[in-house]
Amino acid sequence: MRDGFFHEGQLVAVLTAQPLDRFLDYKAPEGGVMAGAFVEVPLGPRKVRGVVWGPGKGDFDINKVRSVIRVIDVAPMREEMQLFLEKVAAYTLTPMNAMLRLATRAPGLGDPPSMRKVYRLGDQVPDRLTDARQKVLAVLEEYGGLSFTLKELSEMAGVGSSVVKGLVKLGAVAEVDAPRDTPYPRLDPDYGAKDLTADQQTVATQLCEGITAGTYGTTLLKGVTGSGKTEVYLEAVAECLRQGRQALVLLPEIALTGEFLTRVEARFGMKPAEWHSGVTMTERRRCWKMVGQGAAQLIVGARSALYLPYQSLGLIVVDEEHDTSYKQEDGVLYNARDMAVLRASLNDARVILASATPSLESWANVEAGKYERLTLDARFGPAVLPKMSAIDMRAEDVPGGKWVSPSLRSALQDRLDKQEQSLIFLNRRGYAPITLCRACGHQIGCDDCDARMVEHRFLKRLMCHQCGETKPMPTVCPHCEAEDRLSAVGPGVERMGEEVQELFPEARVAVLSSDLYGSARAMKAHIEEIAQGGCDIVIGTQLVAKGHNFPNLTLVGVIDADLGLQGSDLRAAERTFQLMRQVAGRAGRAEKPGEALLQTYQPEHAVIRAILAGDEEAFWSAEAAERKQAGVPPYGRMAGIVLSSPDMQEVFDLGADMARRDGPLRQIGAQVYGPAPAPIARIRGRHRVRLLVKAEKSAPLQKALSQWVGQFRLSNTLRLSIDIDPQSFY
Repeated sequence: MRDGFFHEGQLVAVLTAQPLDRFLDYKAPEGGVMAGAFVEVPLGPRKVRGVVWGPGKGDFDINKVRSVIRVIDVAPMREEMQLFLEKVAAYTLTPMNAMLRLATRAPGLGDPPSMRKVYRLGDQVPDRLTDARQKVLAVLEEYGGLSFTLKELSEMAGVGSSVVKGLVKLGAVAEVDAPRDTPYPRLDPDYGAKDLTADQQTVATQLCEGITAGTYGTTLLKGVTGSGKTEVYLEAVAECLRQGRQALVLLPEIALTGEFLTRVEARFGMKPAEWHSGVTMTERRRCWKMVGQGAAQLIVGARSALYLPYQSLGLIVVDEEHDTSYKQEDGVLYNARDMAVLRASLNDARVILASATPSLESWANVEAGKYERLTLDARFGPAVLPKMSAIDMRAEDVPGGKWVSPSLRSALQDRLDKQEQSLIFLNRRGYAPITLCRACGHQIGCDDCDARMVEHRFLKRLMCHQCGETKPMPTVCPHCEAEDRLSAVGPGVERMGEEVQELFPEARVAVLSSDLYGSARAMKAHIEEIAQGGCDIVIGTQLVAKGHNFPNLTLVGVIDADLGLQGSDLRAAERTFQLMRQVAGRAGRAEKPGEALLQTYQPEHAVIRAILAGDEEAFWSAEAAERKQAGVPPYGRMAGIVLSSPDMQEVFDLGADMARRDGPLRQIGAQVYGPAPAPIARIRGRHRVRLLVKAEKSAPLQKALSQWVGQFRLSNTLRLSIDIDPQSFY
């Protein structure tokens, strides 16, 4: 794929992130260039960034080939990274230029290094020191003369920035200019090791043995909520650091990073590098560069952190591996859990998939012998699993327009009397999912999508959850122009917050939903405040199901346990099972026992019964048998094709033509279903048609899809996207 070094004038193939799905030939610059080097090259009148992928083809007039302008001063792309991008591109049927964009999502990579002020020990010793000043000097002495930014040093010492500035004036602290993209402080794998239970220690030892072996392997770490999975896999991270290799921990939500970073700092003495959309552009560039130089040992990030240029990757942890957030639904359509396994296999690294409720895909890979499985069956310390039971809503007397049953209300009052926290779970953002005119029956929809607009009363606006479009709350029906006849139908978390506040006027009620916060930092701060006892009753969406630890929370009430069982999604039962178990797991995580109450109109439903019984193996076995019989993932293969255009006739005509000319797919025994309007048939003014391709597990699906799609020429207004292993069918 690549030859090591190209001398001046030799032809090299350069991949750019421009919309050209091919490599371009250039001449190596003066001084030559390494394979994998990041370079600046001329493209028409512009200068663009690219990567030297290997030798050039030389298949056109050599006199027209231009030279590489310059080599950018960053670590070259390693061979295993090139191979990873090629394999992801081949699997997901993504152009290589889009893969390179994904792998270089940091600003200013070609810019010269900028400078910033950093602080380290000075050469003067003041006669008298206040307690605050002594704390600053103690931090600098403890870390052996390392330099810190003003913010880092102030936070670590627990003082204001003026204290540090005062020490600079005295000469006790030196303020110097240093490159902005500095190495991250070294993590100490032996700094804050915790005493583990016998079960935890056994599992941690096995994980560490895998790291020490230095070979690829994937382990499913299954542990009930509160069993200490995080502490166990942090021991594997520690072993990885001892081996001098880099570790990556993927989290499904930015909101989880605050609490997690605190735990990492307590374990290793320093904060790790972060990579997610909540990080500043400056910090993204620093992280990207330092990862490539091996100057970032541990990276905590969202799914795109998989595409950072690791120098020596030894471990990838995918926390809450079942979470649907790991599937990228636009741009490059990939599942970070599956691509983590691919990346590790190319780096001789280990993968730990951690979850209390694993995905059926991972469960099936364990059953097939592809993954190992380690289990933690007990909660850590005195905590015990919550008692779970159903509230049969058919037997409850709930007033119209209200959703909290008398049984749940009684349980909430009991917790308030005991000064314990409760959580009300409803997986619907906003105030109400539908705004209906009582005069004509019109439901207010989005102007650009076939979706109902959701009322967000806190914002005083209607919002489309498909395209993000908002409009002010109308007072007149846009259809029949009747005044004051618009009514909110159904509950969202904001409406639940109102109802609960009416029921318990003295209670402190907090609504947790991602769209109620202006920034990730504000969300983290609110979650921290709740964990420290800042409210009595939390109302939340699935955001609260993911990894948060509320020590005083002893009751979870699920408003509509049947919600996820509706619709035709093949993963509906699995997702309902996972979500209910995860939400219930928020209760009773400390000394006080917890309880989970599920409001349901179908207490006899197999999924509800499995949730209450806690017999996970029986649930997975039954679910696996159904999927196997139907030949659907993980026992078969699927691909979703979405066609979209402003012209409805155009997409239906192309869809029908594609369904007729399905020869390449028939040759591998695949079936084509559709075309049919997508469940949401119009988004942002574009009409959407879906086709679904189903094939056997061993079928060469990608090759057949490429041949099939290659038969058709698309107009400028048509878009076609292929989703291998689709997770959602909207």
